[in-house]
Amino acid sequence: MAEELNIHEYVEGLVAKARAAQKIAENFTQEDCDLMTAAVTYELTKPENIKEFAEKLVEESGMGIPADKEGKIIGKVWGSYLQMKDKKSVGLVEDNPETGMQAYAKPMGVIAGIMPVTNGEATPIVKSNMALKTRNAIILAPHPKCKKLNVEIVDKIRAVLKKLGYPEDLVQTCAPEYVKISTSKELMAQCDFILATGGEALVESAYSSGTPAIGVGVGNCVSIVTGKTDLDDVAEMICTSKAYDNATSCSTENNILVYESCFDEFVEKMKAHGAYMCNEEEREKLKVTMWPNTPNDHVLNRAIVAQNCETIGKIAGIPVPAGTRCIMAMEEGASLEHPFGGEKLSPVSGVQIVKDLDDAIDRLNTILDYQGKGHSCGIHTNDDADVAKLAAAAPVTKCVVNQPQCLTNSGGWNCGFPVSMTLGCGTWGGNSVSHNATFADLLNYTYVSRQIPNWKPAKVEDFIDADVIAKVDA
Repeated sequence: MAEELNIHEYVEGLVAKARAAQKIAENFTQEDCDLMTAAVTYELTKPENIKEFAEKLVEESGMGIPADKEGKIIGKVWGSYLQMKDKKSVGLVEDNPETGMQAYAKPMGVIAGIMPVTNGEATPIVKSNMALKTRNAIILAPHPKCKKLNVEIVDKIRAVLKKLGYPEDLVQTCAPEYVKISTSKELMAQCDFILATGGEALVESAYSSGTPAIGVGVGNCVSIVTGKTDLDDVAEMICTSKAYDNATSCSTENNILVYESCFDEFVEKMKAHGAYMCNEEEREKLKVTMWPNTPNDHVLNRAIVAQNCETIGKIAGIPVPAGTRCIMAMEEGASLEHPFGGEKLSPVSGVQIVKDLDDAIDRLNTILDYQGKGHSCGIHTNDDADVAKLAAAAPVTKCVVNQPQCLTNSGGWNCGFPVSMTLGCGTWGGNSVSHNATFADLLNYTYVSRQIPNWKPAKVEDFIDADVIAKVDA
């Protein structure tokens, strides 16, 4: 009880400082918001800072690849900033004379920024910029395996704010000794809004906290290979996606559904691009290594999460060659008895053979019903009809065509998805939104209505089609 009281009071203190700073921010102009976000982006992505953040996160967490994390910082911080640059977030943001409607943007207050270890290098910068753009204060709650780096990043952001004459307490984080689940829960209870990125349990906690929230659903991406595009290109895209930062992203190709007509060629192309296909004995070794309690649960062995293929191979007793980018294992479904159909958080992909697109969609639904519903899927095809059929049928918010999923789902330089660290998965994934969350999701809006010419029809026949009336009155 004493510890609970201590945590409650600690968070209460953070929130009090945040509210005081946010009260000042309510009077900021658009120019103030734009200056803060530009300055934070510039300072936090200086080459020396990027290198330091990437190396320290790998050292602290034991996960990922420094060079890829450097690229992730640039991609996510620059990308999200460019999307908000020159956008209105203060005062009158919409004005439609035709409808007589105007919209005024207002801050929400104090945001609880819940963060994962997998993207601990870019997430605190992106979420802080989202809050600063919208005149909110934010309190960041990091994962225990990146709590030291998180403090360092927040300190640099606060130093930028102080230098520009803005309240430092617009951006705060939890002291390392307070980084624990109970602190995150207190933050979610005491703040005005929750921006959560993390595992299923964390997101469920956010939505059940009683505080309005946006959270991301579980990732378990499925990609369909039809053989209608160059398989050499397809293999390179998949291997690049799986190897990127040792698959810390929830957007990597966890499951690959391959048409039987091109299966053998696909496997050979994957091998040529650095993939390793397990034989049946190796598959069983890998299965019990990744899920020690299989088939009783799908709890991953933490020792393999975000590790490279050679490390995973050594732990499993599989002779994975040096330089392997992706490990493949055959599967026939998705369940506790078919674990390779689920989330893996590692450069390991389950591969399944399908007859055609109808079979692939059936298998995709089986996989997503098990894990990952709402998140994303992909297809490699040159047939727009394939894309239309998949997009119409798949219970996901993102459908990626002829692209590497990891470098696309959360936004990138070659796609139109908003750059974000919080990927909404719709009600399929237990989320409140179906889009990648941006700064606009941290705003309240006041709508103003003015009178316009009366648009009421004279009689019902003016807007109900005659054939409808005839069918009803028959």
